Amino acid sequence: MKEIKVKDTSPLCTIVPDIEPGIRQPASGSVKSTPEIEKKYGHRVYDAIAPHFSSTRFAKWPKVAAFLESLPTGSLILDAGCGNGKYLDLNSSCYFIGCDISPSLIKICADKGHEVLVADAVNLPYRTNFGDAAISIAVLHHSSTENRRKKAIEELYVEEWIGPGCPRLGGPSSLTLESIPETEENGLGGRPKVSRESLTGNMLRSTCSTSQNEDDSLVSEDGRCPQEYFVPWHLPYHRAEVSGASASALANGLAKKDDKKGAVVYNRYYHVFGEGELERLVSGMGNAVIVDKFYDKSNWCIILD
Repeated sequence: MKEIKVKDTSPLCTIVPDIEPGIRQPASGSVKSTPEIEKKYGHRVYDAIAPHFSSTRFAKWPKVAAFLESLPTGSLILDAGCGNGKYLDLNSSCYFIGCDISPSLIKICADKGHEVLVADAVNLPYRTNFGDAAISIAVLHHSSTENRRKKAIEELYVEEWIGPGCPRLGGPSSLTLESIPETEENGLGGRPKVSRESLTGNMLRSTCSTSQNEDDSLVSEDGRCPQEYFVPWHLPYHRAEVSGASASALANGLAKKDDKKGAVVYNRYYHVFGEGELERLVSGMGNAVIVDKFYDKSNWCIILD
């Protein structure tokens, strides 16, 4: 496994090897079968860090807020991959429901009074054409194959939630997708600086859309810009459940201790999107039309109609 190092710092993230040792990849065609790499470095990690992760997710992104506030009164909106539910009460004139793969995060949402359930983004349990609009923020990058990323979009737009000809939505846009992780905190506290050293919470645009490689920290040995990463989450010792999830994670190798930073460190899987990749995913998908695309807060974003 190759480490990505930045000057005068400890390793910030590692490139995911072609085959992660001990992890079986799903057979081709089983797009709804969750790969072990997503379970180990996604589902189990977020269950373990949920309370601490939730404490860092509070600011609403202006463009997401503007999208939700533009929807007609009475719209039924799904937040697929809702995390701690920070968008589920944004527009009081609309109705929100949420889903997430993490039971621990869903419990946090439920404790706030939100209508939520545990569900996989590639296999949503809702009736077809039932909703008016949907958002999926910082979710697609946790899917480890292109087919699963594409399926997650299809579930929202083509096969399940919105579908063709949704009758009630009066606005021009019905689905917004954002592809790269949020930039509020990386687990150590404080907002990450906008620099190459902020990879733990912020995949910079320069990662895969420019040719700059001042210290070769983001370029693999063959000169290619890698897109698959393990990004660490630092769970401070005082926030770790010593007798619970963290102790188990340390015992089975899911996490490791960093005494220098006083934290239990979990690796999270990320697929870093390149420019134009989101557009290619939705190309030819039903009657989907891209009505807006932009790069905001280190995220590639599209809005579909």
